[in-house]
Amino acid sequence: MVTRTLLQHFWRHPHRQSLRRNLSWSAVEGALEPPLASSTLSQYFKGEILRKHSSRPALICRKEAPRSHGGPPSINLGISSHLAWSFEEFDRHINALALGLLRMGVRKGDRVGVLMGNNSAYATLQWACASIGAVLVTINPAYRINELTAVLNLVGVTHLVIVPRIRSSSYAEMLKDKLPELPKLRNLVVVDNTGQFHQEADKLGLKNWIDWREIMVWGESSREHNLQKEISSSLDKDDVINLQFTSGTTGAPKAVSLTHNNLLNNGLSIGRCMHLSERDILCNVPPLFHCFGLVLGNLAAWTYGACIVYPAEVFNPKAIVDAVAEEKCTALHGVPTHFLGVLAEVERRLANGETVDMSRLRTGIAAGSPIPIELMKSLIAKLNLKELTNAYGMSETSPVSFQTVPADPIMKRVETVGRVQPHVKAKLIDVDGNIVPVGTPGEICVAGYLLQKGYWENEEQTRQVMRTDENGTLWMHTGDEGIMDDEGYLRIVSRIKDIIIRGGENLFPIQIENVILTNPEIEEAAVVAVPDGQYGEVVGAWIVRKPGSTVSREVVRATVSRLMNPQNAPTWVFFVGEDGTASELPKTASGKVMKHVLRDWSRDLASRKVGFLSSPSSGA
Repeated sequence: MVTRTLLQHFWRHPHRQSLRRNLSWSAVEGALEPPLASSTLSQYFKGEILRKHSSRPALICRKEAPRSHGGPPSINLGISSHLAWSFEEFDRHINALALGLLRMGVRKGDRVGVLMGNNSAYATLQWACASIGAVLVTINPAYRINELTAVLNLVGVTHLVIVPRIRSSSYAEMLKDKLPELPKLRNLVVVDNTGQFHQEADKLGLKNWIDWREIMVWGESSREHNLQKEISSSLDKDDVINLQFTSGTTGAPKAVSLTHNNLLNNGLSIGRCMHLSERDILCNVPPLFHCFGLVLGNLAAWTYGACIVYPAEVFNPKAIVDAVAEEKCTALHGVPTHFLGVLAEVERRLANGETVDMSRLRTGIAAGSPIPIELMKSLIAKLNLKELTNAYGMSETSPVSFQTVPADPIMKRVETVGRVQPHVKAKLIDVDGNIVPVGTPGEICVAGYLLQKGYWENEEQTRQVMRTDENGTLWMHTGDEGIMDDEGYLRIVSRIKDIIIRGGENLFPIQIENVILTNPEIEEAAVVAVPDGQYGEVVGAWIVRKPGSTVSREVVRATVSRLMNPQNAPTWVFFVGEDGTASELPKTASGKVMKHVLRDWSRDLASRKVGFLSSPSSGA
């Protein structure tokens, strides 16, 4: 075990940065410069971003009409085909929304839920809610109605902003009959992305909904303006302003509580690694309900005066390639699924003899799930992403704690997630809590400004993962396993937890197992990750049928697809006792299923295409 004295000597050593190249133990601390920002998000927007970059492009939404929010005429950067705002125009919309929210009855501390794709309303809410102390609750649009109802009630959402539909999901129809089960919900606001919602609402019999454009307050309203100033003066950098849902391995949803301090400083840190400036244009593909789109995308760009482009509401490779070429984007974010789709679209166009101009691209972030080395190399070679960075984090750490930089050697950038970020401590520990030597696997623990304030009103779950050591340092125990080298670079080798990361989205085996077991013909179910070339990992389900049952693979998947987000639907279904497998699930003496054994069995069967089900179109 490394002694406490040795560890303290390392962390307090005045030249600790030079020691990075001679690490013996897996414990590091980031630089203390530049200093952390101490302002709230709205103070930073007004004092830094708007002051320096007011006339520069801030937000381009290629699938939205120029005046989709109503209000007085807009310059719209001189563009007539789609929405395009400078920072000054962005600020005007943020202020109109903030005043409108106050007029609607939103108060400091209220939870404002958002159920939309990537659009300008979402971007505006991110800043407007923060400016009046409201808590933005970001919700996965793929939730089924029972999941949606549960999370809205969990955090007491009082105001909910939705679009009528995304793809095949009709949120207004989903919510219509569930509104009585949401006793705290006071306002339902609709951002009409169909242009036909007034008629649709009449057919549904949906009453008491509010049109987004009607809540905007464009003129000076003395009552709301005075209230806004009063609230603004009371805001603190440690106030919670964002709740993001995660379930860990328990399957019980938890809301990660993130503050101004968490989000602003993490955005600054991420953008610094990418060398972002006001000359950059980021094509922000990841969804905004996730930290990737909201922080690594929006905040990392805007804090440096860079422009954000939303190519479409949801993932669309054709729209992404068009946006990168036509908007002359310099940066592109994505998880493996996104990048594979973009590469395929580029190759399709080239094969058809089309010209594809990706020459302005230079940087971006590949994250969300393990990035295959060959994919990283392809992105650098084929999309000109020569300064592409890799990052590691989790919602509970705002999210990024490790990131590569362009100056890192190429193999470090494709094989590791970089080094610890400024003002962050990290250590790798064994099962007894001892720091492990470099080159030895250990659980990743993180400390510093970036730690969440705790799971919303869930002290028990918070205490399980956030623990103070004997030196008084509070650590987030990530449940992820990594290996650190003697230069401080971290390589993620596995997840101690059984979470499945499919295309950057966390899926939780216990939830899927519980749904599968609602089928009366199934005796037992165990869900594990199966490696996948497109998504990184997909769901594999091991099934023990009840005697006499002939339940099929298709029925197993349909059960999950009907009751959960379709991404949870198994791509592989294996039946115990068939195809040369053992006659029962492998278990410990205490009866716990040994999932590491099932993962090995799954890889073997998958290599022979045993148990495969073609992916449903709605599950991508």
